[in-house]
Amino acid sequence: MTYPQEYIEFLVHFHGNRDYFECHEILEEYWKRTDLDHKQSIWVGFIQLAVAQYHYRRGNLKGAFKTLQKSLQIFLLDQAAVSRLGIDHAALTQQLKELLQKIEQHQSYESICLPILSYDLRKKCMQRSRELNMVWGSRSDVSDSALVHRHKERDRTQVIEERNLAIKKRQIKETNSEKKE
Repeated sequence: MTYPQEYIEFLVHFHGNRDYFECHEILEEYWKRTDLDHKQSIWVGFIQLAVAQYHYRRGNLKGAFKTLQKSLQIFLLDQAAVSRLGIDHAALTQQLKELLQKIEQHQSYESICLPILSYDLRKKCMQRSRELNMVWGSRSDVSDSALVHRHKERDRTQVIEERNLAIKKRQIKETNSEKKE
């Protein structure tokens, strides 16, 4: 089976340096290119899983719980896609249900490893981890503020520019609609 490189990179960061923000960024770009119109895409499920882990590690239990529920729903809807991606569907859904319970009980964050069944996928991920000097399966360094609070340190210039452009387009559209009336 051939896996998208972005998926491999997602798994490497998820299991290596535990940079869940980077996991989100990598897979979101892939999803936008390949399956944007599908909000229940398997890629969205993995993106939400990374976001849930990010929130959980930061102590945002409400955000973690809500996002993880959405992720689990997608995985439950598309068992075949999860399996095609080399993941043990039954073990994953059980793992996420247990994680939801931990969050609900306000238990401390702990890194998780996804139940990868595919030997080929695991081999590719571990090789890529070595290339990036990451240790596969290592625990998250919760004392690393730059990792834990990464969203606060990112450059939001492009996001702000896109938002302002969308506002201008909407204003022009509204002005044109008013002129027609």
